[in-house]
Amino acid sequence: MKNFINHVLDFVYPRICVSCEDPLTFNEKHLCLGCLMTLPKTQSHLTETESIERKFWGKINVQNTYSFLRFTKKGKVQNILHALKYKNKPELAEYLGKMYGNELKNVNFNEKIDLLIGIPLHKEKLKMRGYNQADHIAKGLSVSLGVPYSEDVMVRNTFTMSQTKTKSRFNRFKNIEGVFGINDLEAVKDNRIALVDDVLTTGSTLEVAGEVLIEAGCKELYIITLAAAV
Repeated sequence: MKNFINHVLDFVYPRICVSCEDPLTFNEKHLCLGCLMTLPKTQSHLTETESIERKFWGKINVQNTYSFLRFTKKGKVQNILHALKYKNKPELAEYLGKMYGNELKNVNFNEKIDLLIGIPLHKEKLKMRGYNQADHIAKGLSVSLGVPYSEDVMVRNTFTMSQTKTKSRFNRFKNIEGVFGINDLEAVKDNRIALVDDVLTTGSTLEVAGEVLIEAGCKELYIITLAAAV
């Protein structure tokens, strides 16, 4: 009966792939099989990817930076990221987080960290969007890795302009300088923390947030994003 109802719902309200926008079959979830099999993975957890690692060279002390997918403008990954941010799909963020978490667990990354933290949104932006995609990515990672995540340890104190509207790297950095704070110093001090976000472009936001964690006593800092412009 449940399967019949699901088939009827798919007919009346067809589900589409968030990547290519083709209709999904009954057994497909979020992504069609074709897109799932051809996701442009960076494999940065298997081999050092200089174009990703160098974004933080000489800026903050990051143990490793891992990104799941390669981002290109007008590509399928851009469609996925757009759905994450603007189409009310927290479950998609968790789905992709779990998927990448499984790959990271295969290289024993779960043994390297104590806590996952998503880049926080300001409370006003959170109210507007309804959810923080970085928190849901961290939640998905947490399920696969068996490592706790927190939505409360780090806070965003200032409402800032969208980074996509701030063109130069210097202006992006100034736009977010000093906006992050720590709510729970004990959760940070002497712990190995993975800072999580949806996409790595210039790295300005992650750099500023990472520096706050290091200043608060973070023992080792890792960065994980779903995608990276490489």
